[in-house]
This record gives sequence, structure tokens and C-alpha cells, in this order.
Amino acid sequence: MNEFQIIENTKEFVKTTLKNAEGGHDYFHIERVYKNAIAISKDEQNANEFIVSLGALLHDIADSKFHNGDETIGPKVATEFLESQKVDISVIEHVQKIIENISFKGGNFQQQFKSLELDIIQDADRLDAIGAIGVARCFNYGGFKNRALYDPEIKPNLNMTKEEYKKSKAPTINHFYEKLLLLKDRMNTSSGKRIAEQRHLFMEQFLSQFFGEWEGKL
Repeated sequence: MNEFQIIENTKEFVKTTLKNAEGGHDYFHIERVYKNAIAISKDEQNANEFIVSLGALLHDIADSKFHNGDETIGPKVATEFLESQKVDISVIEHVQKIIENISFKGGNFQQQFKSLELDIIQDADRLDAIGAIGVARCFNYGGFKNRALYDPEIKPNLNMTKEEYKKSKAPTINHFYEKLLLLKDRMNTSSGKRIAEQRHLFMEQFLSQFFGEWEGKL
């Protein structure tokens, strides 16, 4: 089976698997990350586009936040699928490591693996978490978890451990300060950094408007 067919099969597998996923982590999210990753990889020399494609398509195949925090399910599901496609073991292991290390998991998490392909996919994923779509996804997930929009009495926690971050039930606005506004300075690639600047500015403008309306400043 050639690489093109494997990628097409992967798209169909992910689309079917995530058919009923939460709106911010559905197949449309995967598709955006995939397209972003391919675009970024064009600007990065020596990137393996096959690994970038598979890693982007499978990075959220079983997000731990929807599986009681279990971080082993995603890599396991991805591995079983790629084995069924007769993908080379070295590629499978690389994709596994990408899935295990791509997430933010709180500001104090140190990823255990580095590669150009991970850098590219991580940037593509983070770009989908900021800007207009990032704002929409943030509030969609907050509604999914029945969180308050904002509570002035609950301040953002910028020093959460990985476990505290995963268990947080803070208002949605806090997530901007605990994660989204931090992503611009954590981008890996030149393309990612450039695109993140504009999306970051949009979020700052949104928050300024939000707080103005909250305070009744007409």
C-alpha cells in the first residue's frame, strides 16, 4: 500500500472514530490541524511529510480528557490502526511519541521527546487553539463541561501541575490566561510564530471587548 492510500485510509478511520466527538475536538479540528501542519512543513526543510500527515491526523484519536485522563488510549488506538495498514515500525513509533508529547498539559509539563515533525504538528494544533476558532473552541468546551463563563472571584492559576491542569473546573475565561495566551511564545517554527502573532492579537482584542461589556462599559 502506498503512502497516499494510507493517508486516505487514516482520514476515513479518524472521521469514523470521531463521528460523535465534542465540537472542539471533532474531525473538523483534525482536518484543520492536518492542513496547518502540511502548510507549515512546506517551510521546514527535512520534514517527513508522511509522518507529519499521520501524526496530525491521529494526534487526537482518543484525547485523554474524554477518556478519564487515560493517556495510553490514544497511542494504543493509533498503533493498532497503523499496524493494520502495514506501516513501518519506525514510523509507528514516531507517531506514538508525537501523540504522547503534543499536548500542553499545563505550563509545567516537560515533553519527553523532540522531533521536527512533532514541532510542526504541535504548532498546527496550537494555532487551532488560538485566534477566532480558538475562542470558539474554548467556549464550546466550557459549555460542554458546564463551566461558568467568568467569575471575578476565581483567579487564573499559572502554576498548576499537570494533574491540577487536567482536573481544573475554572471558568472558561481563566483558560485564556492559563493556556491560550501563553501559546504564542511557545511556538516552534518560524511559520507558526508568524501566524500566532496575529491570532494572539485577536484574542487580546476579544478579551478587552469581553471585560468592557462585563463591566457595563457601553
